[in-house]
Amino acid sequence: MKRLILTVAAAFATVASFACTNLIVGKKASVDGSVICTYNCDGFGFASPLSYSAPGRHAEGELIQLRGWGPSTEKRFIKQVPYTFGVVGLMNENQVSIVETTWGGRNELRNPEGYFDYFTLMGIVLQRVTTAREAIACIHELVQEYGYSSTGESFAVCDKDEAWIMEIIGKGKGNKGAIWIAMRVPDDCICAYANSSRIQKFPQAKKVDKKLGFYVADGGNCMYSADAISFAKEQGYYDGPDADFSFREAYGPMDFGTIRYCEARVWSFYRHHTDPAEMDKYLPYIDGDMSQIDHLPLWIKPDKPVSVRDIMEDMRDHYEGTALDMTADISAGPWASPYRNQPVNYTSSDGTEMFRERPIGCQQSGMTMVCQMRSWLPDAVGGVTYFNMDDASMVAYVPAYCGINRIPDPFRRENNSMNEFSTESAFWMNNFVANMVYPRYSAMIGDLKEAQKELEDFYAKDQEEVEKRVAEMTPSDRTEYLTAKTISYTDMMMKRWDKLAKLLIVKYNDQSIRPSQNGEIVAGRPGPGFQRPKTPEYSPVFVDAVKTATGNRYVKPQEGKIHER
Repeated sequence: MKRLILTVAAAFATVASFACTNLIVGKKASVDGSVICTYNCDGFGFASPLSYSAPGRHAEGELIQLRGWGPSTEKRFIKQVPYTFGVVGLMNENQVSIVETTWGGRNELRNPEGYFDYFTLMGIVLQRVTTAREAIACIHELVQEYGYSSTGESFAVCDKDEAWIMEIIGKGKGNKGAIWIAMRVPDDCICAYANSSRIQKFPQAKKVDKKLGFYVADGGNCMYSADAISFAKEQGYYDGPDADFSFREAYGPMDFGTIRYCEARVWSFYRHHTDPAEMDKYLPYIDGDMSQIDHLPLWIKPDKPVSVRDIMEDMRDHYEGTALDMTADISAGPWASPYRNQPVNYTSSDGTEMFRERPIGCQQSGMTMVCQMRSWLPDAVGGVTYFNMDDASMVAYVPAYCGINRIPDPFRRENNSMNEFSTESAFWMNNFVANMVYPRYSAMIGDLKEAQKELEDFYAKDQEEVEKRVAEMTPSDRTEYLTAKTISYTDMMMKRWDKLAKLLIVKYNDQSIRPSQNGEIVAGRPGPGFQRPKTPEYSPVFVDAVKTATGNRYVKPQEGKIHER
């Protein structure tokens, strides 16, 4: 028996991602018929390079060794399949994508003996499937045979025609399999997940599908494990009639933290795409009051079709313009910053327990991606992952096609060491710029957004030419062309970010602002037309807070008068 050792979780093997966000768009809810899903992978102190797994044929009886999160006390092998598909990041060559967000749930249901953590599971499944429905069935088969070791997890499972949401949790130590439910997002709707279980009641079937081994309901648009309800009753999580069963209440019940740190991100996303006044009716719930409303809609119909560019901006959200706006109070500091340095939960000097907001866009992202899947194009070009490393707010999304055969150097693991700065690293060049902007956000963010828009405008426009050219290419020529394009796009981003970094250090030197135009400093000498550097102004909210806190200390006395401190 042949044994092939393969690392299947190479991209994020050091991540404990308990702060991720997924946004999902059905094909009739998008401007062009695309299915879209996204992923901000968040957690301090890690970099998430872009991974690549080549397609291949495999011998009968071949095994692969799983290498998931952290060290394992024993070698774990599973059976290989005859053919595996190529995978770029979290999208395979058939335009199937799987992204995730962790919700934890009941700790006693974690099974450390299970072979599959959630990320290893995602990687293996993407190598084996051609559709989202196949992916859900494959997840079920693998955890039934080998066990599931992670806590509660949500997957957005998408292909070029359908978008699905799937929630899964283990069955406790010594128990193989998993409890799970999957529901198809209506084609004309958008949906989001942000570290909380969100499926409550669901359509139910009378009989388990004998061939599949799980329930299929609602004309095939809902699937769930055979013991999803009976297991909850056995464990004492639920004792009512099956018709009233809520998956969330049984396996991932809510508390204030779950609502404010997780559901609020979903609320803000929905608010961008429907009447804000309607979504603001949920504010008592977002504040932790579940007496009148105890959940957000699982999905909504947007008020107008959603584009990839819209979704990119949604991934940069800090609650701007809402009751939770992170730029609008004293905690935003003198530069109206949406970023906070303290942990989510902290204590004031008088012992008061406090919290900070946890928006979609945050500084601890190791990578961000927007996956677009298009049925009317060849798979190799129809599937594109807009990718970059670090905070979505601080980077430009770079197109990486699912039909490429190698990763651009700045996104490769070996060029993104966490312990050594490198100008060849996308992670470090992005962080170099971001960490200049964070401390003086309102002064500097305009220059970053200008560079961001410049690149993303070019990438969007260039897609038209790319799609025309690949239509008549042979598969091998198409692969090389798309690979070269992806490398070129990445190189363009790295050069633009180098230029941006140099602009920022010169333009904002010594707490002043020198004039610039089109990303270049406006040079000049004292004389007619010369523009002196300006002194940036503090946020009005901060200025007023300083006055309140310091009394008359900084108040200029009226002429001829002296005021008392």
